[in-house]
Amino acid sequence: MKNIIYNIGYFIREAKTIFKLSTWSNILSLFSIGLILFILSLVISGWWVSTEIITMIHGEAEVNIYTKENIDETKRNQVIEKIKDIEGILETRIIEKDEAYRRMVDILGEDARVLEYFDDNPFSTFIEAKIDIEKTVSIYKELKLIPDIEYIRDNKEVLEHLRNITKVLYIIGTLFITAVGISTVVIISHIIRQGIYNNRDEINTLRLLGASEFFISLPFLMVGLVLTIGGGILASIFLSLILINIYSQMTAPIPFLPLPPLRLMVQSLISIIVAISVALGTIGSLIGIRFD
Repeated sequence: MKNIIYNIGYFIREAKTIFKLSTWSNILSLFSIGLILFILSLVISGWWVSTEIITMIHGEAEVNIYTKENIDETKRNQVIEKIKDIEGILETRIIEKDEAYRRMVDILGEDARVLEYFDDNPFSTFIEAKIDIEKTVSIYKELKLIPDIEYIRDNKEVLEHLRNITKVLYIIGTLFITAVGISTVVIISHIIRQGIYNNRDEINTLRLLGASEFFISLPFLMVGLVLTIGGGILASIFLSLILINIYSQMTAPIPFLPLPPLRLMVQSLISIIVAISVALGTIGSLIGIRFD
């Protein structure tokens, strides 16, 4: 260890020499790795946001239950009691016509003036029930057995679409991480092998002088790490700029969208990208050195 620290200046100089032997090729490799890692970070951030949305919907999952128009308040209360007895129903409350109208006004915003064309309130009183999303199927079966229930409205289709999107993003992310790993390792190992070939005379001289394989290999390992970490830094810079722009565009027109905190997301993604960069740089360098 002391020998490595004592010769750190030598290792840095050798790493610079190896890099300069194919300067433009290494610079292009650095930008290529940066682009690959940037695309990977976009896939990860897309998966993260979709997961946040589904988690929010899980927490706010509810159904709107409409009873027959001709039932009185006593029967409606009986229906509510039956609904409360269903396993998976977390909370119930009656939404009167006036409240339903106000909700729609809030949703429509400036377009709410279309409601003025109705002579009477077009909305009906309904029962709002928060549910355990994992028990949706059994809840629907039980609700359909209650005779005075006429119609059930829910966000089941929206949730299923979001689930499918999340699964697709997860599969794409997994495949992309695999592709990124393989391509980056191949690029780095090729660069290291080329560097070893270009420095074969110096390497043989060091071996004759009794230098250890680790001592000889360390500058090549440093070059591999510089390329991948440099690519990771480039990807992190591009990602930060893109996320800042996306957040500024989306939070104003869509304030209810449950985006993760920007600072947390950027910091977490940068940590992930840098960790992946270090891992891939180390693996690629070791493979390039080993294959020599």
